[in-house]
Amino acid sequence: MALGAGPEDESEAEALAGGCAFEAFGESAETRALLGRLRTLRGDPAAHEGALERFRVIMDKYQEQPHLLDPHLEWMMNLLLDTVRDKTSPADLVHLAFKFLYIITKVRGYKTFLRLFPHEVADVLPVLDMFTDQNPKDHETWETRYMLLLWLSVTCLIPFDFSRLDGNLLTQPGQSQMSTMDRILQIAESYLLVSDKARDAAAVLVSKFVTRPDVREKKMACFLDWSLCTLAHSSFQTIEGVIAMDGTLQALAQIFKHGKREDCLPYAVTVLQGLDGCRLPNSNQTLLRKLGVKLMQRLGLTFLKPRVAQWRYQRGCRSLAANLQPSTVNPPTVTTQAESPDDAEDYDVPEEVETVIEQLLVGLKDKDTIVRWSAAKGIGRVAGRLPKELADDVVGSVLDCFSFQETDSAWHGGCLALAELGRRGLLLPSRLADVVAVILKALTYDEKRGACSVGANVRDAACYVCWAFARAYEPQELKPFVASISSALVIAALFDRSVNCRRAASGTFPHGIDVLTSADYFAVGNRSNCFLVISVFVAGFPEYTQPLIDHLVTLKISHWDGVIRELSAKALHNLTPQAPEYMASQVFPRLLSMTQSLDLHTRHGAVLACAEVALSLHRLAAQEGRLVTDFLDEKMVQGLREIHQQLHERQLYRGLGGELMRHAVCILIENLSLAQMPFKGDPIIEGWQCLINDTLRNLHLISGHSRQQVKEAAVSALAALCNEYYRTESGEAVPAVQKELMKQFLAMLQCSEEMTRCGFSLALGAFPGFLLKGHLQQVLCGLAAVTHISPEDVSFAEARRDALKAIARVCQTVGVSSEGAADQGLCQQNVAGVYDSLLACLRDYTTDSRGDVGAWVREAAMSSLLDLTLLLAREQPDLIEAAICKRVLCGLAQQASEKIDRFRAHAAHVFLALLHPEGPAIPHVPHRAELELLLPRSEVASVNWAAASQAFPRVTRLLALPTYRYHVLLGLVVSVGGLTESTVRYSTQSLFEFMEGIQSDPKALEDFSGALLQVFEDNLLNERVSVPLLKTLDQMLANGCFEVFTTEEDHPFCTKLLTLCKEEIKKSKDVQKLRASIAVFCGLVPFPGGVRKKVLLQLFLLLCHPFPMIRKTTAGQVYETLLTYGDTLDADALEEALTVLSNTAWDAELPLVREQRNRLCDLFHVPRPQLVPKTGAC
Repeated sequence: MALGAGPEDESEAEALAGGCAFEAFGESAETRALLGRLRTLRGDPAAHEGALERFRVIMDKYQEQPHLLDPHLEWMMNLLLDTVRDKTSPADLVHLAFKFLYIITKVRGYKTFLRLFPHEVADVLPVLDMFTDQNPKDHETWETRYMLLLWLSVTCLIPFDFSRLDGNLLTQPGQSQMSTMDRILQIAESYLLVSDKARDAAAVLVSKFVTRPDVREKKMACFLDWSLCTLAHSSFQTIEGVIAMDGTLQALAQIFKHGKREDCLPYAVTVLQGLDGCRLPNSNQTLLRKLGVKLMQRLGLTFLKPRVAQWRYQRGCRSLAANLQPSTVNPPTVTTQAESPDDAEDYDVPEEVETVIEQLLVGLKDKDTIVRWSAAKGIGRVAGRLPKELADDVVGSVLDCFSFQETDSAWHGGCLALAELGRRGLLLPSRLADVVAVILKALTYDEKRGACSVGANVRDAACYVCWAFARAYEPQELKPFVASISSALVIAALFDRSVNCRRAASGTFPHGIDVLTSADYFAVGNRSNCFLVISVFVAGFPEYTQPLIDHLVTLKISHWDGVIRELSAKALHNLTPQAPEYMASQVFPRLLSMTQSLDLHTRHGAVLACAEVALSLHRLAAQEGRLVTDFLDEKMVQGLREIHQQLHERQLYRGLGGELMRHAVCILIENLSLAQMPFKGDPIIEGWQCLINDTLRNLHLISGHSRQQVKEAAVSALAALCNEYYRTESGEAVPAVQKELMKQFLAMLQCSEEMTRCGFSLALGAFPGFLLKGHLQQVLCGLAAVTHISPEDVSFAEARRDALKAIARVCQTVGVSSEGAADQGLCQQNVAGVYDSLLACLRDYTTDSRGDVGAWVREAAMSSLLDLTLLLAREQPDLIEAAICKRVLCGLAQQASEKIDRFRAHAAHVFLALLHPEGPAIPHVPHRAELELLLPRSEVASVNWAAASQAFPRVTRLLALPTYRYHVLLGLVVSVGGLTESTVRYSTQSLFEFMEGIQSDPKALEDFSGALLQVFEDNLLNERVSVPLLKTLDQMLANGCFEVFTTEEDHPFCTKLLTLCKEEIKKSKDVQKLRASIAVFCGLVPFPGGVRKKVLLQLFLLLCHPFPMIRKTTAGQVYETLLTYGDTLDADALEEALTVLSNTAWDAELPLVREQRNRLCDLFHVPRPQLVPKTGAC
């Protein structure tokens, strides 16, 4: 059985391979040193915590291999107990030592660690005395109390009466002192009621203390009375009650587990009655119900004599492979021991056992797995002590759990119980037929619950039952069931929806080695691989072929999960070559009948399966030089023909279910067309065409999550339909059909619904060449019109994207004909128009509530440009003009320097694909030689262009090439002035490195600054570019990128930049833009000449801006600027100006602020701004 869930990918193999890689306790020396220096850490809480954390890290490594610690446990314990026993050790050091002991116990388990504690007579009283210093309510030291209780439980095993320890107790008059026995019992009872883990250790203490002969005689009855009173007065509806009941039930279960039967039997009936009175099955506390079941089974074992049932089945060979092999060798002789009078079957079974078994059967149906598992083990243990007839009744009761009126919990509990009974030999071979029948049902148990299903745990447990049987029975007993069990397990390993169940089912069965080679633990982790690949290999074994097909048809085709239905249909397609006659004669009629089912899922899956099987039969027939009708008779062909008509007549294409049926029937149309069904000229073709048209026309009515899938299915169906049924024998289009289709589809491109445009654009792109012949120019013009942005359809980004895809597909379909007509193929007359449409879409930056939806259009435009350019380069390079090539590469360079990682990477890949094509070189590439040096072919695959740290250092190299400089800058400023931290950091760093390299080249700096100003001028009032550009200019000015220009008064760069900034913020109310412009103005202050006064004037104007935030921001930045560049100004004026700027409340009323602003104007000899009536600005 699979013990844990894991991710469905092969990376898990590496994790598992390294999970148990230790051969010894490698940190022994470090641990010894760590424990040895604990005394030196006294009084230092930080050092305590560091040492504890390091020890925890070391121990946690061995959680899966704790046995490696065994040789080292003794010396670790001795080092720690030396600290505990040392009277001079402070309390915090003692607690620290116990924390270390607890960590060891947690990793190795207390049962192994327990026997290493010192347990001589001299240890009893010192351990008891340690409890006097403990505070049960101190939540920081619970590890100390936990370990002390475990230590005390070991010391209780001394072979001396505890009364001997009390012999020297002397009491003064008026005083009394408790005996050792009473002290231990008091400690145990008090710690059974605490809320921390010490409660578990107290239960262990009770089980070892109360079952001692001397304590049993004096205290057992009293303790049981106390326990039952505690249970009776506690309620599982309060926290305190739950804690008390938990500790008490643990203690009782441990007593009845470890105590002798004859000692516990007198109290068993009373405890059973008390347990019944608690009504634990009604509790919502899982742990209480589990402990109740645990105690119940222990009571049952107390009522029954400890005996091994002589009627039980003698366990067979322990080899899975041997048990499941359909062997023909002589079976080994099974011997049965003679029964002695004491072992006779007719002894009386107490009637309380019936109550116990009834409660355990109720536990099998509990809602929590741990309760069901405990009940299953209890059923197995109790049944092993019952007479044969009564045990068989128990088996019958367990089998009653497998009713479809029962919940999935009952099925799961029943599987666990059957596995336990089989493992113990309590399921006789006579019962195997009944048991195997229900287990086969459990292997396919799947119940729909809302949007999901239950039953994976049932199927997983059923696999466990199968493997338990394989180990429990002789091969000849299982021989009649090997075929059915192995088929069911193979089916579960391949086709179960849950990865855990597939892994649980994979194992050894007939042809096991061969099957496991392909269907091992990791291979079955991938569901698609199981359905589509491994199933084909397994079906190659004759005994599995038909069961696999039948299972898919019976259960998986009608599965509630649409993904499973689709995979099942494809699996049937792949399995058809293994049994074509069976598929055609037996399976296909069943599928046809299922297409008319009332159940939506069955109907959908059946239509998909019919489509896939028909296509597979056609391909198989084609390989043999036959027709598909050689496999399918006239009745079946007629059934395929009628599927659409019957669905249409029953109006099953409407509503939410209609989405599924449209998708399925579109796939059916595609596959039947590819299968060349003899329907040419049949009226059903018109019906199919109407369905496709209606689906494309009403895509906006289909839910968003399935719209893309339905659209793609309809487009694919149309392409296959046209290819098969709209072509004459001479290869030409049927004129009437061609004319009608073109008219309808071109008209729908102007529909007011975006999704309709999407569907019909892609449909036109899917037209075969013979339909496009003579109408190519109309199609290209119609699609180009969809790509244009108008006020009415500005948000139709998806329509523009699909139209671009269609244009590229049409071009590839018709090919290149340089001397031909524009309606026949790509030529001189139409190629420029196609490029214009694609290049225009590179400038689509439409945004809406979904974000930058224009990015979809740009991505499609880049892909289409790549396809078109490579096509022309292969077929007719002369059609690629130099101007067009320049526009394409410059546009791609811009996209490769922008801020969105995915689209930047796509642009870079397209750019490099054109620079380094696999085929003929692209003509007229600007600066080809320099580009090949800057971006060598080796970087095509080695560079991650989606990573800003790798992309921008390479993209900025293009700034050195005049042709690309403007376009790279246009994209780069958006990245530098963006919001994403990593993009801003690496783009800024790359830009500054480039600027540093050209500081000594005045011409290069002039050219760069001119291109930067040109970008600004061309994008004035374009918020997408202008705001990031202002932020970029601010960083460049602050970084001294243009410091060379400060040696010249009124340099043209700063003069023009000031003019552009003033124009950009004129009448603007965009706070972000205004704040960015303030930073740019402050960056222009160091430039000498008349421009400085003009800059100061702009800043002083902003000091009286209507927005208080802008006034405060301006004042703050002007103050910083004056401090930085004050050496160029008059010292007295500078000091007074700083005082005015810092002391003025710039968010005060405008008249007050204006007065201070005017003082600044006077100080810097800047004309005071004059109020203009009705402008609202100063």
